[in-house]
Amino acid sequence: MKALVTGATGFIGSNLVRALLDDGAQVRGLARPGSDRRALQGLSVDIAEGDLLDVASLRRAVAGCDTLFHVAALYAYWPPDRDLFYRVNVEGTRNVLEAARDAGVQRTVFTSSSATIGPANGTRPANEETPAKTGDLLKGYKESKYLAEQEAIKANAAGFPVVVVNPTAPMGPWDVKPTPTGRIVRDFLLGKMFGYVDTGLNVVHVRDVARGHILAAERGKPGRRYILGNRNMALREIFQALGTIAGRRPPRLRVPYALALAFAHLDELVEGRMARGTPRATVAEVKLSRKPMYFDASRAVQELGMPQTSVEEALSDAVDWFRDHAHG
Repeated sequence: MKALVTGATGFIGSNLVRALLDDGAQVRGLARPGSDRRALQGLSVDIAEGDLLDVASLRRAVAGCDTLFHVAALYAYWPPDRDLFYRVNVEGTRNVLEAARDAGVQRTVFTSSSATIGPANGTRPANEETPAKTGDLLKGYKESKYLAEQEAIKANAAGFPVVVVNPTAPMGPWDVKPTPTGRIVRDFLLGKMFGYVDTGLNVVHVRDVARGHILAAERGKPGRRYILGNRNMALREIFQALGTIAGRRPPRLRVPYALALAFAHLDELVEGRMARGTPRATVAEVKLSRKPMYFDASRAVQELGMPQTSVEEALSDAVDWFRDHAHG
């Protein structure tokens, strides 16, 4: 296999690069000029500089590759330019799929998000057939990923085979940025978590997500979606597990939704707009928390053979990595 991984410098992308190299694949990683490449340091990966909005750079990057893993996306809940979500995630996806099709790529895996599914119906976790409700598609990241996934589905319907994977909340090493899920661990280690909201996540080891991508390329059915997840946990349970692993006291204060939303509005104004920093809590994140983000990953386990590393190991690996890299 000679694979192009877009988003190779990111959390999922860098773990996917490692898994591909372990399998003996030739790997080319797409990286923007000047990007932070610490997650790829010391790896035998061919770096192709480019950008999802630069079609010529995508054509150069994918040339000679037989497999594409389109992992790159703008994943955040606080960008000052919300239109950037749509340019990068939607237009960028269209660009890279067209470049791959024209280059004769044989296998393509598109990294979507569990945010395009559900939410769960009552106590039943959402699965790949649970439709997203338009009212739950918040402007920005979530809506842009939904529209990007539609680009992948349209490409498949037009004759270019694409398998879609939908990671849930990955945890583990090499979350350099960190992602919103990684910030949960980092901020907990830094003692910045004073309370929690009544919500939940589906937690999965990032290495299992990486392996799920490779299995999707090998065994996935084009046009089909696969949730790459593991265990549904209340946020309170996650903090309790982190407390046991890290030897820290977990937060015990449950913050009412209205209070959390008011704080997020204030923090976006003060920290985000006035100080031009990153808010500790965003309105989008708080709104997402109204419904537990619980998912059923049995299709990926049964059809692809996706591994299910314990969530405790995922959280422990994340704690170790953040501490080793001066984040805790």
